[in-house]
Amino acid sequence: MEEKIAVYPGSFDPITYGHLDIIKRAIKIFDKVIVAVAHNYDKQSLFTPEEKIEMIQEEVKGYPTVSVDTFHGLLMEYMQKVKATVALRGLRATSDFEYEYHMAAMNRSLSDDIDTLFMMTGKDYFFISSRTIKEVASLGGPVAGLVPEHVARKLKQKFSQRHKG
Repeated sequence: MEEKIAVYPGSFDPITYGHLDIIKRAIKIFDKVIVAVAHNYDKQSLFTPEEKIEMIQEEVKGYPTVSVDTFHGLLMEYMQKVKATVALRGLRATSDFEYEYHMAAMNRSLSDDIDTLFMMTGKDYFFISSRTIKEVASLGGPVAGLVPEHVARKLKQKFSQRHKG
């Protein structure tokens, strides 16, 4: 039987407990989950792709069926390269659905061999977004309980560097 491989793409700037909730639930469904950090040139990221990969790897090191990678360009091309058949997308609120639905439809038009699976974020994390976490952290607010401890430290370091420079 062919291995069921899912790709969980995103900017992960930074990874949150909401993202980790999706990953932990996905490993129960798929043989392999690839967390794929997208290089999005239109978005101004706080963390470099290398920093994002390090933070994600730290959090998934106890899960042998999860790997972390990065990709440029079209998700469908990357998925074909790694022989994945499912793009995994997390949904927090109904407002996420419209955007994600259009992306899934476009991806399906590019490759009808690949499906998109939407997973609702767990009830404890539906209000968390990387953007909100960065905003709170930039103002010196607490982000404990929203991101892993080492990610919270990295956020604090980033923003203290920005305030100095």
